[in-house]
Amino acid sequence: MFKGLTTLALAGLMAVPALAETKTEAPAETAAAETPAVPAPTAETVVATVNGQDITLGQVIVARTTLPQQYQQLPPDVLYDAILEQLIQQTVLAEEHGPELTLHAKIALANETRQLLAGDQIEKIMTAAASEDAIKAAYEAKYGADYHEMEYNAAHILVETEDEAKAIRKELEDGADFTEMAKSKSTGPSGPNGGELGWFSKGMMVPEFEDAVMAMKPGEISQPVKTQFGWHLVKLNEEREKAAPSLEEVHDQLAAELQQKAVADHVKELVDNAEVTRPEIEGLNPAMIQDLDLVRK
Repeated sequence: MFKGLTTLALAGLMAVPALAETKTEAPAETAAAETPAVPAPTAETVVATVNGQDITLGQVIVARTTLPQQYQQLPPDVLYDAILEQLIQQTVLAEEHGPELTLHAKIALANETRQLLAGDQIEKIMTAAASEDAIKAAYEAKYGADYHEMEYNAAHILVETEDEAKAIRKELEDGADFTEMAKSKSTGPSGPNGGELGWFSKGMMVPEFEDAVMAMKPGEISQPVKTQFGWHLVKLNEEREKAAPSLEEVHDQLAAELQQKAVADHVKELVDNAEVTRPEIEGLNPAMIQDLDLVRK
């Protein structure tokens, strides 16, 4: 949308104030009696003509979708006028340029066409994959009667070396209080709070820590556990079965998962069935992708 536009035209989007429009409408019955029905505008409706070239409402609509989000939030009356003016500017500039394209322009046009068609196909795949029936089925499969997931409430003491961890564990075996030892010995951010980590479930902690917790019983203190953060002594306070979320809570997440899988599976199938060749090219260096001189012809 913004390629080839003037800075002035872009700035105009933010600078033009919203226009207040006041109308005195006739009663519906009177208007219907006095004014013949007019067909509603469509995507093919011509909203401007520049040197014989039509600009349609559909082109304005699609141009809006390419704007950055901050521009799309502007009032429609401001956006309509600004986008139409930009399309008019693009039309006269394109006319002046003429039909002959540089090599760079031809390649860019081919890339953008390919990207547009691929993106449109992906939208179709995503829409088909995330039907309400499919989302409900995914919910039942993931959170239905067989759903079983635990939550854990634990505390830990984090130190730099295994020897430190072993020494602290010996003190705990001799009767030292875990909370007080965490406050005085732990180097982690939870130390001042007695090492308390609150409730967490599978996937929220690093694997080594998580494995140690899941192997423990409430009240137990682990042997020293090494992670990327250091050495931990873990105390499992409680565990409980986690309640399944409602369909409403995970609706969008399930839709996204279905869409991502559908796109990945479909693209893989297409590529696997396509005839793809990647010839060995003598002298080809990956660094050549930075050489714009190759396309300046």
